[in-house]
Amino acid sequence: MLIGTPLSKHAVKLMLLGAGELGKEVTIEAQRLGVEVIAVDRYPHAPAMQVAHRSYVIDMLDRDHLADVIRKEQPDLIVPEIEAIATDYLLEAEKDFTVIPTARAARLTMDREGIRRLAAEELKLPTSRYRFIENPEDLKAAAADLGFPCVMKPVMSSSGKGQSVVRAPAELPRAWTYAMSSGRAKRTKVILESFIKFDYEITLLTVRGINGTLFCPPVGHVQIDGDYRQSWQPHPMDPRVYARAKEIAAAVTGNLGGRGIFGVELFIRGEEVFFSEVSPRPHDTGLVTLISQDLSEFALHVRAILGFPIHEPVIRTPGGSAVILADREGVAPSYDVTEALAFPGVQVRLFGKPDGRKNRRLGVVLASAPDAFSARNLAVKAASTVQIRF
Repeated sequence: MLIGTPLSKHAVKLMLLGAGELGKEVTIEAQRLGVEVIAVDRYPHAPAMQVAHRSYVIDMLDRDHLADVIRKEQPDLIVPEIEAIATDYLLEAEKDFTVIPTARAARLTMDREGIRRLAAEELKLPTSRYRFIENPEDLKAAAADLGFPCVMKPVMSSSGKGQSVVRAPAELPRAWTYAMSSGRAKRTKVILESFIKFDYEITLLTVRGINGTLFCPPVGHVQIDGDYRQSWQPHPMDPRVYARAKEIAAAVTGNLGGRGIFGVELFIRGEEVFFSEVSPRPHDTGLVTLISQDLSEFALHVRAILGFPIHEPVIRTPGGSAVILADREGVAPSYDVTEALAFPGVQVRLFGKPDGRKNRRLGVVLASAPDAFSARNLAVKAASTVQIRF
């Protein structure tokens, strides 16, 4: 691909649909290669908007609003960075524009039903047992069949929003109400999953490019209520288990097609590997690659979608990450990161979000150390010193 000068008639124009912290890193990497970036999100002053060439605030679930901004900008690449998008319109837009990785991938992964049915029923990959529930009256029977504890999630959400671990029948109504109030679109369906007692969980960042499919070393992570809190790389794995993990990731991403990075979430129990979820874009647990790899997940994503060759990433140093969370609601937060930056081997990324709410991610601490677990512990320790004021 020939890259022209940004803001000229020869520019390569990339439109981000979703302008959060992950989109911000994609924007920075794209601009390093001379790409003109347009950031779109549902709220003003989102992180990627602060570094993009232009930005728009629209309801991305409204197909007319989405169509208007795409027609106006005529981007060379449309890059969805969140799930809450009018993917039915993207299927139409793909006739005239390039959607990353594909409009079908964005559509299937927008809700958990599409991707779970693909993985379990079409590709026959091992997953937890599950039921899709549309009526709260059906919850008791489904939960009794799956057993307790079980996990309830909205069919459309991310970062753990609306997710609950249900340990007894009496908790089902509360979990249903939480799921219904937290989904990213007006959907009246949940997925109820059996609980897998896994030894650990990983994200296998999988990159599809013009010269094949490659894998980043496994990223271990901790999630609380489905929301990422810590990650580290590389996570140690038995070679046979790692090989099976790559087989599963290749099967899912190969079916979805297109170019770019995919975050494939997997549960590991002994020598068993279970598919959990996949995001057809950079993954939040992969923020650790900003310090651990020679090319971060964001750099790999941009190279792949521009059609440039990619190579197996090299671990520069074992790395760890820990999120910086808001402890309450407020606007225009200020930060004191002095104590965190006093730790050798520590870096801080503040996302620049215009407001906070309890447990909203406002930044991340990255750390390097002789091994991944020590790096994770250092990141957690440094993150605990960051002070937020509203």
